[in-house]
Amino acid sequence: MRRGLVRRGPVRSGGRSAQDAVVIGGGFAGLATAALLAREGHRVTLLEAQPSLGGRAGEWKQDGFRFETGPSWFLMPEVFDHFFALCGTSTAEQLDLVRLDPAYRVFFEEAAEPFELPATGAAAALTALSGDPHGLEKYLSSAEETYQLAVQKLLYSTYSSTRSFLEPELLTRLPKLLRLLGEPLDRFIARHTSDERLQQILGYPAVFLGTSPRDAPSLYHLMSHLDINQGVLYPKGGFSAVVNAVERIALREGVEIRTNCRARHITGARGRATGVHFTDEHGQRQFLQASVVVSTADMHTTETQLLAPDHRSLKPRLWGRRDPGPSAVLGLLGVSGELPQLAHHSLLFTRDWQRGFDEISGKRPDGGAPRSVYVCRPSATDAVAPEGSENLFVLIPVRADPALGHGGTEGNGDPGVELVLDEAIEQISQWAGIPDLAQRVTVRRSIGPADFAQDFGAFKGGALGPAHTLRQSAFMRGPISSSKLAGLFYAGATTMPGIGVPMCLISAELVLKSLRSDSTAGPLEAPIAR
Repeated sequence: MRRGLVRRGPVRSGGRSAQDAVVIGGGFAGLATAALLAREGHRVTLLEAQPSLGGRAGEWKQDGFRFETGPSWFLMPEVFDHFFALCGTSTAEQLDLVRLDPAYRVFFEEAAEPFELPATGAAAALTALSGDPHGLEKYLSSAEETYQLAVQKLLYSTYSSTRSFLEPELLTRLPKLLRLLGEPLDRFIARHTSDERLQQILGYPAVFLGTSPRDAPSLYHLMSHLDINQGVLYPKGGFSAVVNAVERIALREGVEIRTNCRARHITGARGRATGVHFTDEHGQRQFLQASVVVSTADMHTTETQLLAPDHRSLKPRLWGRRDPGPSAVLGLLGVSGELPQLAHHSLLFTRDWQRGFDEISGKRPDGGAPRSVYVCRPSATDAVAPEGSENLFVLIPVRADPALGHGGTEGNGDPGVELVLDEAIEQISQWAGIPDLAQRVTVRRSIGPADFAQDFGAFKGGALGPAHTLRQSAFMRGPISSSKLAGLFYAGATTMPGIGVPMCLISAELVLKSLRSDSTAGPLEAPIAR
């Protein structure tokens, strides 16, 4: 058995009466929640089941290559700025950010040349692609307006009071918001451009939301403001550097972090959370008493495994109607020689991409390659591969079903997973003009849906979290606080506000707002006073 580490921050004392808090999970949501609670004055212990922190934002090293196994797009920089400001520091102090140019490269099926979105003049480049400036200008203006409204009045709301909906700025824009919620994203995009390539570029962010443009509310067209208007950044060291930064802050605030410690049961008495039973790094059963418990584990795991039936907030029948979002087959590839054909971020879009979304959602059986694929080449920007080699992260969205199997190293994963990755490598080879790509792979690891289910307790092996459909967005997504146990809270991608690292940071703040009984719509004032 691998023993975990116990890392303790400095013991803090202050004027406030400290309460004991236990945070379950050491991904972004768990680390951020622990840091904020500790800064607020709580004595915090964080329990992480894996040997290392980061959750899905993990890393794997082999033969001089350093691969990241999770998020790779750094978007919504103001959310990171705000979180670090809450903790009395700044993004500039914690991270080394570089702007990617191009922001990404797109390979369209059967197109002679790929399209590049430049770091500057992105709107002009898209206009040249489609030949229609007016529809795009209107679309991007609406995306920016909606994004600013979301950040200021929607994403940081706990929806615990009707006052959240009575903000004057919300009320004046309510008719437009209702239209955006009622119209699918793909239809909204089609009203602004008839060019199929531009429709795909404007619609692909729905994948970041765990759904398709046909199933996502058009409210989420705000995502186009991020990559087109704001541009795409990269933290040197990857998202592992971001994990390390949040861990540093948590330790500085006094959090005790314990890895290889798996939560087993959240206890409660007389309607209040009382603590957490867990298996420690030595395999011994332990108990931590606490007046505040925050679970950042998958909501399904928390509800069905960590809580007694009478302490569960969600009814069992609801899980049958829950859309888990897509799973994925991931490929971590070390490649000899350079790959200038690929940008830091590259997207491969099939012509009939709705077929792919239908296969991912289970509306039709898997039809095999070609599929829409995402490729990250961090070695274009960072030192993550030996000299003269490249590092590739390949993501192929698939249906959320652990039956597809586990991944493995050097092609030894389950056959279904390895076949999907083989087909993706061949597709990249053909579309990007790298005929000998497969022969140049020297390091290979695959990850499949069963790995997401096993390692992270992901519902149905989902790779991201529940899809952002209308019924799984905003206050309909998942509770921040338990309806059965006072002092029990939830954070992470499976609850409000949703999927992605920025959303996980916001969910940590929502826990703190709930503890304060703060029903305001916007973010907290920074920094948090000690």
